[in-house]
Amino acid sequence: MNDIIVGLDIGTTKIACFVGQKDSATGKVKILGYGRAESVGVERGVVRSVKNTSLTIAKVVNAAADQANVDIDEVYVGIAGQHIKSMQNQGLVMIPSDHRYIEQSDIDRLIEDQHHISLPPGEVIIHVFPQTYYVDGEELSNDLDPVGVPAKELKANFHIVTANEANLLNIRESVRMAGLHIKGVVLEPIASAYAVLDDTDRMAGVALVDIGGGTTDVAIFHEGIIRHTSVLAVAGNVITNDIKEGCKLLKEQAELIKTRFGSCMPQQENENEVVSVPGIRSQPAREVSLKTLAGIIKARTETILEQVRYEITKSGYENQLIAGVVLTGGGAKLKYIKELAEYVTASSARIGIPDEHLVAQTPDEYIHPMYATGIGLVLYGIDEAERLSHKQASIEPEPQPQSEPEPVQVAEEPKTDTTEEKVVDEEKPRKKEKNKGNMFNRLAGYLDNLFRDSVDTPQE
Repeated sequence: MNDIIVGLDIGTTKIACFVGQKDSATGKVKILGYGRAESVGVERGVVRSVKNTSLTIAKVVNAAADQANVDIDEVYVGIAGQHIKSMQNQGLVMIPSDHRYIEQSDIDRLIEDQHHISLPPGEVIIHVFPQTYYVDGEELSNDLDPVGVPAKELKANFHIVTANEANLLNIRESVRMAGLHIKGVVLEPIASAYAVLDDTDRMAGVALVDIGGGTTDVAIFHEGIIRHTSVLAVAGNVITNDIKEGCKLLKEQAELIKTRFGSCMPQQENENEVVSVPGIRSQPAREVSLKTLAGIIKARTETILEQVRYEITKSGYENQLIAGVVLTGGGAKLKYIKELAEYVTASSARIGIPDEHLVAQTPDEYIHPMYATGIGLVLYGIDEAERLSHKQASIEPEPQPQSEPEPVQVAEEPKTDTTEEKVVDEEKPRKKEKNKGNMFNRLAGYLDNLFRDSVDTPQE
């Protein structure tokens, strides 16, 4: 299963598992198996009930494994929640005097140092993203690899993402109880970006906005580098709750009419159009105006997008997002959300669908914004495996030509009988000492005059 990657999206409303493999012919990814179930025990991206979450994980992973006809023992897991934080930090290392130029080991050392910075109690680092490198005090162009550049010191700015240790442990324990090992923990907007963005988006500047069930995740890229990340504690479940309260419905009913009839533009809805919701027990059916429904959805969605705009402004890249805003996640399927996002963020927007990195035969069932994180985890895992493979290949030492063995000088003492003792340099290997002694005994009888002072050791 070396070339098969498994992504596990532990969301607030659903837990989904995708099994994927890179197609050698097209270079794209083929989804081999899929499993999905309603999430139990997760609130706003945080695992609250380890037992319930582990049972659901086991269920969806087994379904995906059966469909793909593979055994699954390790997964890439997405992480989100309001406990996710980010910070900027700067690091510096001196280049050893025996390095003629910067080597990969120097960069690895600089990045590793970031994992040991001081953090508030209870927080752990999950990602370290290099942003800008400085060689001997001068900024290095983003398109230039520091490896191979002569330098005495290397400095870099880093974007560091942290998580609450207890929440991370709950995820790990849930996966472990399901009989699985975590291959990697990935911030969910980073995973989603792999599914719905390409290199052009990242270079031009783009804000990825993943509106999930419990959190809205934001990731901002510019010149191919991740510049800002944030997790907001408002998302689809808040919209559902507003509908539930405003229309006096059950939560399941509110979620159903949101996904089927929800709109972000009340002015586009006919006031006379209504949806009938069954009453509870003997109560009559309740009619909900689509215009009223859209008004409730618009008010909350606008609040979410205003917080997104604040994060974009805080990043300092609001005027550099040529590719605009990309909306993904289950909330991105709301009607007219693209137009509302353009109005609130004052930027172009589009819906991010996880299809461009998948093979053409991918079932339509998977081509949905809600699966951006799960499919993105598979793409992330494939990319990481390739990066590690290339890195290992680059650091393997080149085969060195074998040199001729250095002759071992064997001193001869005067003969006292037919068997002669040899004094061998004690620093030479014992194996060579034995071989040289035996050979000398065989030659001593008739080469004594020629090798009175020393004997060159023959090659083995």
